[in-house]
Amino acid sequence: MLVFVRTSGVLGIALLAISGLSTAAVATRAPQKGHLGKVLTSKDGGQIFGFDINQAGDDGVLATASSVEVFDQNNGKITKSLGHFTNSDSDYVAYGIAAGDVGLIDHEVVPDGQTFPKRHYRLLDPVMGGKFTGDWTPPLHGIIMQQMSEDQSSPVTSLFALTRLRQQEDPILLVADIAANTFSNLVRLDPNLFGLCTGPTLAQYSAANEAVFALSPDCGAVGGEAPLNVLIDLSSGAVTKFNGYNNGFFHAGYVNGMATDPNTGVAATDTELNSQVEFYNLKKKAGIAFAQLPCTNDTDQTNSGSGIAVDPVNKLFLVTDGFYCDGSQGGAVVVYDEEGNQVEAITGFKFFIGEPAPVINPGKRMGWVFGGPNGWTQLQQFFY
Repeated sequence: MLVFVRTSGVLGIALLAISGLSTAAVATRAPQKGHLGKVLTSKDGGQIFGFDINQAGDDGVLATASSVEVFDQNNGKITKSLGHFTNSDSDYVAYGIAAGDVGLIDHEVVPDGQTFPKRHYRLLDPVMGGKFTGDWTPPLHGIIMQQMSEDQSSPVTSLFALTRLRQQEDPILLVADIAANTFSNLVRLDPNLFGLCTGPTLAQYSAANEAVFALSPDCGAVGGEAPLNVLIDLSSGAVTKFNGYNNGFFHAGYVNGMATDPNTGVAATDTELNSQVEFYNLKKKAGIAFAQLPCTNDTDQTNSGSGIAVDPVNKLFLVTDGFYCDGSQGGAVVVYDEEGNQVEAITGFKFFIGEPAPVINPGKRMGWVFGGPNGWTQLQQFFY
């Protein structure tokens, strides 16, 4: 699942003081045989606003301002284009694919002469069918979707959204069965902790029935507080928190990306001010290890990582590195195992600041990322 977001990277081992967490040395391994594949360009030539692929199939979906496009994730060909152009201030957004190959799409329509969009949430059930099959109706009117969890093996999906209360936008967590259009819980979140400046990033630890957020409680301030990992019970709404690594001369700053293995409860984050990748055991609520991105030191803010994807089958995390080493190799997807060991770095990508996480098919060891040679209208296939 992707919507937009922040940015990476010879192989280093960080051995710095950590606030309240044990230190672990992180080994590195020789590069493997990952490589780039096809380039997909949106059929209408428009900028892409979100995309995802079926983790257990061959189809994928992307959205542009005027269309929703289904594609073959193997050959990068558009197989179906649907939707319609409303006006220049309206667009589609693809939030992701849930269990059963069910796609969730937002059609944001700004009525002529008005400023704010009306949001119509639509389903593709299944995505490979290439057509809208109905509406998705949130339990509250006028919610603004922000993020959707990525565990397609679970019928339960966590959704981070905003809802307008008391003339302000308050954060909520929805617990949904997307295909059935039902909701088992709605958790109102602390607006001070889950404000936009804290940069909350959502994942799901399905084996423990928990949503997972990583965020920056002081909005990524230089020399600031440690990043915060927040676990929310999807049934009771109970909240548990523990601090993350806060390494480096300027400390960690913003959490740029986060992903969680839904089965083991191992999570990975990357942070802005120190260009590091951190690994946590959510069950134990403790750190496992941290790694310095290739060719960086702990003050390399501009080379920090961005979005992260998890491969729960092969037990890997894939970190987007927008400016790999000296940049002569373009951007990279740097692959780590769940102990924090670097497995490989796949180079040659054209990334942007705030690169979203890759979307991957673990069975094929293949993924797609935002941005090809011609930029915002393209996706790049890769193998790892």
